[in-house]
Amino acid sequence: MRLDKFLADMGIGSRSQVKILLKKGRITVDGQIEKNGRTQINEHKQTVTFDDQVLNYQAFYYYLLNKPKGVVSATKDNVFKTVVQLLSEKDYRADIFPVGRLDKDTEGLLLLTNDGALGHDLTQPRKHVEKAYLAIIDGNVTDMTIKQFAAGLTFKNGETARPGELSVNQVKEANTTTGFQSEIEVIIHEGKFHQVKRMFEAVDMRVLELKRIRMGHLRLDPTLALGEYRKITAEELTLLKQS
Repeated sequence: MRLDKFLADMGIGSRSQVKILLKKGRITVDGQIEKNGRTQINEHKQTVTFDDQVLNYQAFYYYLLNKPKGVVSATKDNVFKTVVQLLSEKDYRADIFPVGRLDKDTEGLLLLTNDGALGHDLTQPRKHVEKAYLAIIDGNVTDMTIKQFAAGLTFKNGETARPGELSVNQVKEANTTTGFQSEIEVIIHEGKFHQVKRMFEAVDMRVLELKRIRMGHLRLDPTLALGEYRKITAEELTLLKQS
């Protein structure tokens, strides 16, 4: 691997920024100052330092985020704060992106990574990767509603959704439009725009609160407060790739 690519992959800076750092003699390879970015190195065997700090090569990064409301699932936005802006300066990388999208007003599990192949696999409809949500619904979710979800639904615009697995945790009378409020869990196998909300609109109900708790085998860490994140474990990564 070229030294300048190694340094850029490690998040030291862009290729142009790395070139400046090399010229200033701030990079060493096996203890010797190296100023040529074209120099080929073995990233797994040779020791590279930046300002005397050893750089251990890592190609891909994976973070489990508990997304809060008011933040958009994007890398850039001209109006709202983005999920990648929740990363610390130490963890931020320009190539990290959110896998799939959660609406601005939806909370919960979101994977941030720079692994494009994994991100593609997890969001492809033909892969049928499960996504599980907890939600509070304005409406009385009954056995009939569960059967409607199990059969598949047609949205108001005529688009269809694959069957979903709906279960009810609690139904109570409430000061809502319908007079009822239902706490539910739903599992879907695709990721259409506003899908959960549109599925309940198809049965004349409205989502009041929505939180994703699982994607494939990756579950939301209950110890993470809203806006907090952590690296996923090796075991979690293995299970995620099996999803």
